Amino acid sequence: MTTAIKPTKITFKKTESEWYNYYHTLKEIARLREEIMNPFDEEINDPTVVSGANSVRNISDPTSKMATRLMTSKQASYLSEIVEAIEQVYNALPDNYKELVRIRYWSKNRKQTWVGISRELKVSERQAMRWRDEIIQATIEVLGWR
Repeated sequence: MTTAIKPTKITFKKTESEWYNYYHTLKEIARLREEIMNPFDEEINDPTVVSGANSVRNISDPTSKMATRLMTSKQASYLSEIVEAIEQVYNALPDNYKELVRIRYWSKNRKQTWVGISRELKVSERQAMRWRDEIIQATIEVLGWR
């Protein structure tokens, strides 16, 4: 029998913030992928680069460009891992837990208190918070965080 490692408070908050930012992260992944697929050539579009006598400044730096693209790719990979973990956990949740996610993390009215959330779910505040704890713990385990 394996026992789940109790996450630190920082890990809990970080993981919960990933649930809040799920849709923003999807947009960020799309933007990063677009950058990777269609790299922006700064030298051509940079108005500060002058041709002619100062053409030395126009020397291409493929190593730098490749490093930037690789770093961008790492970011996209990292964010994709988080999105996949959230989707995996969400898809495995019972309907009442999914409703909690929609109310707590994905609704436009994020300022709703636990009292309001629990009333909407027709459960106690403590029960709603336990569900939240289980959702975040499951996400931490999928991600392999501590």
